[in-house]
This record gives sequence, C-alpha cells and structure tokens, in this order.
Amino acid sequence: MAPVLLSRSLDPVLGLFTGVLAYYLSETNPRTALPPEERLDSLIRWKMEKTRRLRAEQALEKEADTVDWKQVVGETETK
Repeated sequence: MAPVLLSRSLDPVLGLFTGVLAYYLSETNPRTALPPEERLDSLIRWKMEKTRRLRAEQALEKEADTVDWKQVVGETETK
C-alpha cells in the first residue's frame, strides 16, 4: 500500500483540488488557451443541445408509433 502523504481523508481532497486548479490554469492561460469553440463549456453546451434534439426526435417517433385504439375500434365498427 502506498504511504499516506498527509492523512487518509486529506489526500483525496488535495488531489481533487490540484486537478481542478490545473484544469483552471490550463483553460485560462493565454499561452495555452484553446479557441472558444473548443473550451469545455462550449463543448458541454453542444453535447446537451445534441442530446436535447435526439430526445425530441425520439419523442416524435414515439408519438408517430402510438396507435389511437379508439379510432381503430371506431373504424372497425363502422365497416
């Protein structure tokens, strides 16, 4: 087992903080900054919009596949 750096509960917090700080610095550093369309927030917005459109299309397909049984029964009774 690896040795404990500070304490068993503080080590994961330190690791999380270090990772978040490294991400923040890499996103905001002008020398290494990505173009706006490749930043994480715009990529998340793109993915959410794609998911939203896919769910809307699936809902429309589900509505199209739904059969109105009252109408079907009414048509068969009139024949």
